[in-house]
Amino acid sequence: MIKHIVMFKLAEEAEGRSKAENALYIKSELENLKNIIPQIKMIKVGICTPEAPEGSYDVALVSEFENMEELNTYQIHPEHKRVAAYIGKVRTERACVDYEM
Repeated sequence: MIKHIVMFKLAEEAEGRSKAENALYIKSELENLKNIIPQIKMIKVGICTPEAPEGSYDVALVSEFENMEELNTYQIHPEHKRVAAYIGKVRTERACVDYEM
């Protein structure tokens, strides 16, 4: 099993939305991928609490895949690419780790 964790820092304003609006939109779009991409075994998206220390990431994605092949299939799926393209327009930083469980 592969755990795929990605964190994003978002711009204060981007694509006509505030940081908070973009965080909610990203959460909804990413979590909906579970209904579209069968390789996703589990997906959860969290939005950072306002009480978190300054410098914290704004959005965290935690997902699981059976193996790296299925993770790679997810990465190139057109719906994932669509959501990732939007995130690319509104994020300022990204961090990722993939590890075997």
